[in-house]
Amino acid sequence: MTATHAAGATHTADATRAVVQEFLAARVAGDTARMVEIFADEVDWLLAENPAVPWIRPRSTGAECAAQSAELAEHTVAEAARASVDTFLVDGTDAVLMGHLSGRVRATGKTIHGAPGPHS
Repeated sequence: MTATHAAGATHTADATRAVVQEFLAARVAGDTARMVEIFADEVDWLLAENPAVPWIRPRSTGAECAAQSAELAEHTVAEAARASVDTFLVDGTDAVLMGHLSGRVRATGKTIHGAPGPHS
């Protein structure tokens, strides 16, 4: 790898990291309009559809993806919500975040976990 190629790769990874950080900030702030701007117009958000959990479903537009946070808030108790990012990997234009999510479903009072753990 040449120094020029390495510098370009570093610049691309830095730009990717900045976009992900901007998305996370918009998500925490509940800024749906900003999230729509960040997402591409067409996306492949692939989640197994679950009729019992309306916020978990495939999405194909940036607006649908951004709306997921509002749908989640509608069906869960905000005070019980927890999220952490444990790993943030960037390789060029690809980013992977790994962490833990948990909360409480408003309709049932049951706790949900995005990673293996105790369930109530």
